[in-house]
Amino acid sequence: MLSTGLPHGAVPRLERPGPLRERVYEALLELITTRALRPGQHLVESELAGHLGVSRQPVREALQRLNTEGWVDLRPAQGAFVHEPTEEEADQLLTVRTLLEAEAARLAAAHADSAGVAALEELCAEGEQAVAAEDVDRAVALNAAFHSKVMELAGNTVLAGLAAQVDRRVRWYYTPVARQRGGQSWVEHRELIAAIDARDEQRATRLMREHTEHTRRSYHERETA
Repeated sequence: MLSTGLPHGAVPRLERPGPLRERVYEALLELITTRALRPGQHLVESELAGHLGVSRQPVREALQRLNTEGWVDLRPAQGAFVHEPTEEEADQLLTVRTLLEAEAARLAAAHADSAGVAALEELCAEGEQAVAAEDVDRAVALNAAFHSKVMELAGNTVLAGLAAQVDRRVRWYYTPVARQRGGQSWVEHRELIAAIDARDEQRATRLMREHTEHTRRSYHERETA
């Protein structure tokens, strides 16, 4: 375990090209989203710079940006800390997610072709394998990919743009309940695929609403589960 609490292998490579500050920002955001950097964790510029192989300046700039976006809290005389979301924050975002994704499911049922349905089935199979292997990180990534594919099949660029704004935070909130949701989440995905394949817009809407509500409730119940 590294001194900032990063598991070995958790630090992503900073791919080139691209502005260094942007690559450092993306790396830190990914570490926060996946909870390699946990809510409330102290972020020491020099240590993060050492892990990422950069100077402190792009790290400082990234932390300031992350603070503006609500991922990091900058506390006077204390430093930077990963933001700890309140229950109300999580509830508001996951409620908005339900509205966006229920509409995406309806539109996907109206527009998806056989290739789109096959893509969803492939992602679902991979997700089921990840759950069976107890690979939580992969299951979380595949869950995000599945929902992203449904959004793509909906064919509404404005809706997709709105969903993209909350996608990272949805992953952040989903990670701590991924094991708890386990295989049931993918059972629900299978049911949704069937509704989309049958072009049943009403059923697809209902199933997606129920699915996202299950995740919202699981998040709130995580402390006592």
